[in-house]
Amino acid sequence: MKRIVTVALMIALMTGVVFAQGSSEKTTAAASTSKKTLRVAMECGYAPYNWTQTDASNGAVPIADSNDYAYGYDVMMAKLIAEKLGYQLQIVKLDWDSLVPAVQSGSVDCVIAGQSITSDRMQMVDFTTPYYYASIVCLTNSDSKYASAKGITDLSGGTCTSQLGTVWYDTCLPQIPKANVLPAQESAPAMLVALNSKRVDFICTDMPTAQAAIVAYPNMKILDFTGGSDDFKVSQEDINIGVSVSKKNPELTKAINGVLATLTVVDFNTMMDKAISVQPLSTN
Repeated sequence: MKRIVTVALMIALMTGVVFAQGSSEKTTAAASTSKKTLRVAMECGYAPYNWTQTDASNGAVPIADSNDYAYGYDVMMAKLIAEKLGYQLQIVKLDWDSLVPAVQSGSVDCVIAGQSITSDRMQMVDFTTPYYYASIVCLTNSDSKYASAKGITDLSGGTCTSQLGTVWYDTCLPQIPKANVLPAQESAPAMLVALNSKRVDFICTDMPTAQAAIVAYPNMKILDFTGGSDDFKVSQEDINIGVSVSKKNPELTKAINGVLATLTVVDFNTMMDKAISVQPLSTN
């Protein structure tokens, strides 16, 4: 009888060990698959900040619900933030006007899309500290009568446009004397097409966008009035680019700020130079 009890006890102990091992393995597996996902929205069509490509070259990231991939400065930054914070990264492709509402609704966690940190946007969402500082410039065709402009006064009377919902269109173009400002374009590529087709004399954008544009359109010329007395009058918020986050998620804003605090302006510029060098237009 004593022997039977001893054998039964040993079987029970062995079974317990196996069960414990199985539970441990399941817990480990569950932990590896339950890693939090950082859902980041962007246009995926605004080089060099972000663009769409057909493969994973240069470290591009799959776009959610798509066979395509996203890359560019914003994706590089999103990858860095996700890695430092221990998240899996998911890129969500949205139209420009849908970005802020997506953050507000909670369908994405944040937007990394070359957004200026404006007071209007800050009423709707929170912003991190800047992850890039972008000076504002104009683009014109090399054979345009405005190609020799030294300041915004020299652009007087010109026909122009820019991208919808940007400080370029809302704040800068109205400062040009007697400018014939056409309706805003829905995207950065659309405003470049308008200039290339000579429907407008010039457009207003930021320096990285302009630098990327002249790779695809060598006939275009950048008009940079920075530092002169006849430049656009803008505030720091107009040239500071930040990550927008829901006001209901201050913890994420703080966490991203912690990552950005480890980077310098030199780091930002180095990453942007790389993005410009590998954008699809530069390899055509």
